[in-house]
Parts: sequence; structure tokens; C-alpha cells
Amino acid sequence: MKKYFLFGFVGLLGGLVALGGAAVVTHQSSLSPLTVTAQPASNIHFANYAPSAGGTVADFTFAANKALPVVVNIQSSIRARGRGAMPFDLNQIPEPFRQFFGGREFGGEDQLDGLQKATGSGVILSPDGYIVTNNHVVADAQSLTVTLNDKRTYTATVIGTDPSTDLALIKIDQNGLPFMQFSNSNDIKVGEWVVAVGNPFNLASTVTAGIVSAKGRDLHIVKDKAPIESFIQTDAVVNPGNSGGALVNLNGDLIGINTAIASPTGVFAGYAFAIPSNLVQKIVEDLKHYGVAQRGYLGVVIHPLDPQFAKEKNINTINGVYVDSLQTGSAAAAAGVKAGDVITKVDGQGISTSSDLLAIVGSHRPGDRLNLTLLRDGQERELAVTLKNRSGNTDTIKKSAPSAVLETLGADFQTLSKEEAQKWHLDGGVKLTDLQNGKLAQQTDIREGFIITKANKTPVKNVEDLTRQLQNSDGGILLEGVYPGNPGVFYYALGM
Repeated sequence: MKKYFLFGFVGLLGGLVALGGAAVVTHQSSLSPLTVTAQPASNIHFANYAPSAGGTVADFTFAANKALPVVVNIQSSIRARGRGAMPFDLNQIPEPFRQFFGGREFGGEDQLDGLQKATGSGVILSPDGYIVTNNHVVADAQSLTVTLNDKRTYTATVIGTDPSTDLALIKIDQNGLPFMQFSNSNDIKVGEWVVAVGNPFNLASTVTAGIVSAKGRDLHIVKDKAPIESFIQTDAVVNPGNSGGALVNLNGDLIGINTAIASPTGVFAGYAFAIPSNLVQKIVEDLKHYGVAQRGYLGVVIHPLDPQFAKEKNINTINGVYVDSLQTGSAAAAAGVKAGDVITKVDGQGISTSSDLLAIVGSHRPGDRLNLTLLRDGQERELAVTLKNRSGNTDTIKKSAPSAVLETLGADFQTLSKEEAQKWHLDGGVKLTDLQNGKLAQQTDIREGFIITKANKTPVKNVEDLTRQLQNSDGGILLEGVYPGNPGVFYYALGM
């Protein structure tokens, strides 16, 4: 009994000692000089991202999943120029800015029966099979094959092309297709994330990402008498075969058509360039409804402003473009624009470079009215101008269906308008508007703009007259005509 009592007493005494020790430690801890009081650090934060701090996390999966089904692979078959024709040589293009188009640029064509194979990309714009791509993707193609993201393959037809913007509209015979929505390219900002989707090096459905590096780039790469260049510059990786592919925002909507790269080697070296979606949308609508682009012209010769030029002309701004001269009877001249004016705004939108002005005006049709803000003798003025077409009127330009004999010439022709005929003192004629790969280019040095007035010494006043003479020619034909603004008569002979 005493033994159990002793065990109980020892246990009770141990508990009291433990409690007392804890109290002493607690009391001493409250007085210890090592005590640290928590203080909020206002200028120190964890390095994780907090959405409330502003900005957005770049997640490309939504844009990629939305864009991939609507970007297609385009394979073209191109007739080689003559026997033993060599592949296209990148070195033929001046400056480091090179258009790119799959095998056509890298000499990797598969040649079969005199045809070269090349690949590019395109973007589906409607459920019934309309597809936008670059003009240089489909130019001179004997046939076009479109492969969808799900591997279905179709033969495509060309609806229309516009060399001045390097855009083309083609179509496949299919309904119920996924398609891409246009976004307002004027709203994009430098530094904004973008995603490029295409088929580089014939690798189907490739996605890359980058940011908008600059806007309104003029590269002098579009081979046309009156090109429109106002490219979106991006550092998203694009390569040969991406031509005609999509540049989209993080919502997966189209903000541009990938067209060119800046490269000394022909492969990606840091920057790529896309045609803005606002211009794409306008050109596509024109090609779909008219077959040709309905382009409005101001009719001015402009000069970019820089500090030195502004000082020479006694102009107190470098924002805008300088009007060097005007074409007789042009839209700008009719509105009251004068040489020496500085155009600073169009419809309230600021103009900083020549490409800005070309892009805005080029996205409108003949007959459209624009409000110009300009400086004259240091004073701001407002003028309303009605745009005209290249022929100097507001008529709609219609594309006539080419006959088989005209197609062999490899050129587009347009009946001379009455205004043009009067201007150049002609009874009529047929203007060569677009020279491609055909008999004319292969056998003569004829240039775009040539006006045919006679064929085999017979007067030609319209396209029908020219077609008739070509069909009735036996062995060859002699074309006679003039170049507007150049003296003398020119002759071109070719075999049929």
C-alpha cells in the first residue's frame, strides 16, 4: 500500500514540477532580447504573379486551339519556265526583306512533267470555303491543292488576286467549315502578344508566339506599280511555308496575314511581317464581289517628313506626309489639296508615315469620301475628298472572264476608259494591267501599263477586239501601242 502511495506522490510531484517549469520558460521568453515582433514589410513581396497587380498572363492555348482548325496548307503546281528551269533564287530579291514561299524559295521543288511543287498557308474565312492567302502563294499556279487541319484535301480555284497588297482569295467546294473572325488591326498595340499559325517547311499546323514589335512598316517588297505596304512587325517565329498563314491575338481572332521575313539567309532571323486584317478584310470583300480590288486613289506624290526635310521646307512638324505634287484631275486636286501641303490626319486618324496614308486610303473604294486634315502655311485646314480609281473616275472596275487565248499570254487586260482614251489622245485600246508568267513575259520585254492600239495592224478598241485578233492569228501576232507619258509607238511580236 505504501508502495502505491509513493508512486502516486512521485507522479503528482513530477506534474507540478513540469507545470512550474513551463510557466518559468514562458515568463523568461516574454523578456528575452531574442523576441521578434512581426512587422508588415510594405516594399517587399513574393515573386509570384498576382492578377490584381495588373496585366495578363500570356496563355496561348486558347488562341492556338481556335486558330489551328482554320489554317490550311496550300500546295501549288507551277509550270517551269522553259526546259531545265532552275528554282527561284532568293538572291534575286534586293535588301534583306525576302518574301517566302516553301520550296519555291529554297529550291526544294518536286519537279514532275515540267511542274514545280511549292507550299504555303491560307486562312478559312467562311463556312462555304473561301480562303485568303498571299498572291505570291498562288501566282502562276497551274493547280492548287488545299489540305485542312483534319487532313481532308480539296482542289481550289482562284477567285481573285491583288498584287498591290500581295493578297489572293481562293475557294474550295465544301460547306460547314470552321472559319476565322476578323479583329480590328487598328486596335493592336506594340508589345501585345500574338500567335502565328502556318505550315513552315511543309510542317503542318505549327504554332509560334511573340509580340507586336512595330506597326506601319514599309519594306518595298511588293512588286507592283502602286503597292500598299503597312506591315505589322512581330518577333513570332515564321519561316518559308508560313506565307498566307494567320497572325492572331490571344482571343484567336485574325489581326494579320503573315507575308514576309527580314533575313539575310531566307530563314527566320528575328522579325516577320503581316498584312493588317483591316486591309485584308477590304480586299477579300472586293475580290469576292468584283473579282478585282476596288482601290481608291488620292492622286498625290508624297514625301516622308524628317527633321532635315522639315527644316528645308520650313515646316514646324514631322508628323504627317508632305505633298510633293499632284496628278492632273486627281481626287486630291479636285478637293483643293495643293503641293506643299502636309497631310496630318485622315478621318481623324493621325498620319506619321507614308505607309500610314497608303494603308488608310487603300482600304477605301472609289467614290468613298475622306476628311483630310492638313497644314498649309502653318495653318490647319480641313478638306473633304472623294476618291477616284486608277482611271480617274469613280466607276466600279469589273473583271471580265479571260478567254483561253488570253490566258496563254499570261496577262490581265482592261478596256481603256473613255476618260483615259481622251487623256492620251487615243480612239481606244486595251491596257495591260498585270503581267504574269506566260508568252508575253517569255518572248518579249513588254511592261505593265502598255496600251495595245493595234493587233496585226488592225485597230483594237476593247478586250473583245484583242481576243478576236488573237484567235484569228496564224503562227504569230504583232502588237502595236503606247506607254502613257512616253513618246513614240512600241511594237511587240510573239509566236502563238
